[in-house]
Amino acid sequence: MAAGVGQRWGSDLDSVVVYAQGALCRRVARGIVPPDGRVRVTGLPRSLDPGSLRAGVVGSAGVRVTEARVEVEAEPLGADAPDALRREVERLAEEHAAARARRDRQSGLIEEVRALRPVPPPRRRDDPHRRTPVDAWLDLADFVDERLTRLHARLVELEEALGLVGHELAVASDRLARASTDAPPAHVGTTVCAVLTLDGAGASDTEVELELEYGVPGVVWVPAYRLTHRQGDGTGRLVLRASVAQRTGEDWTGVRIALATADLRRRTDLPKLRSVRIGRRQPDPAPSGWREPPAGLADLFAGYATAGPRPVPVPARAGAAPVQAPPPPAPAPPPPPQAYGGPPPPSALPVPGGAPEFVGGGAQAFAQPARARSAARPGGPRSVAAGAMAPAAPGMAAPRPAPPVGPPQPSGAELDYAALVLRGPEEPAGRRGRLFPNPPVDPVAAEHRRRAETVAALPLPGHAVRPRESAGSFDHRFDAAARADVPSDGTWHTVTVTDIPVGLRTEYLCVPSVEQTVYATLVLSNATGQALLAGPVEVIVDDEFLLTAALPTLAPGGVRRVGLGAAEGIRVTRRTNLHESTAGLRNNVTVLDHRVHVEVANRLAGAVTVEVRERVPVTSEADVRIEERADWTPPEDGAPEHHAPGTRVWRVELPAGGTTALEGGYEIRIPAGKALVDGNRRS
Repeated sequence: MAAGVGQRWGSDLDSVVVYAQGALCRRVARGIVPPDGRVRVTGLPRSLDPGSLRAGVVGSAGVRVTEARVEVEAEPLGADAPDALRREVERLAEEHAAARARRDRQSGLIEEVRALRPVPPPRRRDDPHRRTPVDAWLDLADFVDERLTRLHARLVELEEALGLVGHELAVASDRLARASTDAPPAHVGTTVCAVLTLDGAGASDTEVELELEYGVPGVVWVPAYRLTHRQGDGTGRLVLRASVAQRTGEDWTGVRIALATADLRRRTDLPKLRSVRIGRRQPDPAPSGWREPPAGLADLFAGYATAGPRPVPVPARAGAAPVQAPPPPAPAPPPPPQAYGGPPPPSALPVPGGAPEFVGGGAQAFAQPARARSAARPGGPRSVAAGAMAPAAPGMAAPRPAPPVGPPQPSGAELDYAALVLRGPEEPAGRRGRLFPNPPVDPVAAEHRRRAETVAALPLPGHAVRPRESAGSFDHRFDAAARADVPSDGTWHTVTVTDIPVGLRTEYLCVPSVEQTVYATLVLSNATGQALLAGPVEVIVDDEFLLTAALPTLAPGGVRRVGLGAAEGIRVTRRTNLHESTAGLRNNVTVLDHRVHVEVANRLAGAVTVEVRERVPVTSEADVRIEERADWTPPEDGAPEHHAPGTRVWRVELPAGGTTALEGGYEIRIPAGKALVDGNRRS
């Protein structure tokens, strides 16, 4: 479709679904369908994936989209092009270069003045010794000192000016690097538009609403949380926030944002299974849209081949004869008649080594790589490219490979008829008059995509985890409650997503055998049907910011602890006592009696629940027995974290200013045959 054909419709970015890497954008355009049904929807970014464009009509207006294609347009920008920041950087760069040149010139003057020194005239052998003019030497030294003083003072001023301009240049360059990529980067603005063809009964002069969806790279996100809690309350308010960074080339202003943990680049198409039938073999159906090459296609360019070489215009001297081009190769013989759907013989398709093999022709021809066709047909011939065939023996003709059986298998690019190009007579004999895909090469778009992918290397915020890592084998989606703005500058921006009700209770935990310190924890229970991904959480208790902790992944119905640091208002003290004795009929059993005494004191203004953990030895020997003498209990199966074997728990309720003492212990009975002589450790 030629540029400028079709009515131009503006579009607005309505919603974005951000995946682990990349995003799907949805644009909405409205207008009246023109008589020819061709519409150009503008506003698309340069970094979009052309193969991801999808278009449809919203509602049931009897109009449908029959074709959607991406085209790039370029136009010169006016004098008020939005590149003021770039011009500022260029101006500061010129000033910095001029300041450096002035500094270097001043340094050169200083070196020249510093090199001034008295040089006595040459003395001949017969001349007597002369008296040294000391006054002249002193005058020269005074002149050099005075001159150097002024030059060095000027050099200090130039150094300060150079440093100031360098600082301004660094700041402007950093602003330019962090600026939004939505602005055109040069004096020629390029716009991407979607060329749509609308069709339907009575579609002309009908107002419709179009929906366009396309994928863009250069978007990443990580979850973050804000937890608000009041002491004594069993519930809390957990706000899910997301840190989003994007460099797609378009600013997101007032869009609905959804966050997903899925991989946008993962293939989701289902495998195609061929049916297995018992009975008479039937031929494979011909591919849709494929036509048999017209008869006599090879004879169409016979006159062009016999016309002789064309003169090549080259700059030569006056009167020189024109240079003749080398004669073209002899035309290939016309292919023999073939059945519908069968490709021409390999002799009519000479292709270079490693190049694809082309078949078909006519108005809707296609090309197919030889490897794909060979792989699709078990036992089929290999590619006919040069180098893929073994050399024939001297005096013997190389055997001609048999043509492949069955219809060809065109790819998606080969069935894109609007992108096929008819080859002219300058092409080799096997390509003349045939349609082949000609994928456009857009280096500017490739550069935009490369710059967009740099956001994946951004350093993560503290305690942040990639959503693809924390989600595990499940995928989750979170829809933001309100619209948000995210500029295309490649830096992190915080977006509030939603409020999540969670159950909270404050517990105090200590392991006095390791450290006699009590730690405050928040036990979070997720009663919703949506998982909470790992990420940083800002804890606010009683309207005061406490700390930023790391929230682990919390599945629906899961319970986890979040540490709040040491609780200075609760003290714990632990003392142990070991008594060793023997037992048994012959005193052949060593008894190790361990006594544990723990004291806990609450100095806070309210009642607290303290969990004291101890550990009892675990044995795998049947003769070694361990007997416990305490009121501690093993941890519950539904505990928020995993416990080591032998863990025992005391749970005590302490009022404000209360104190309690916990007594525990265990005996280890070791038979004499299991003990080490002079080697047992009693600690």
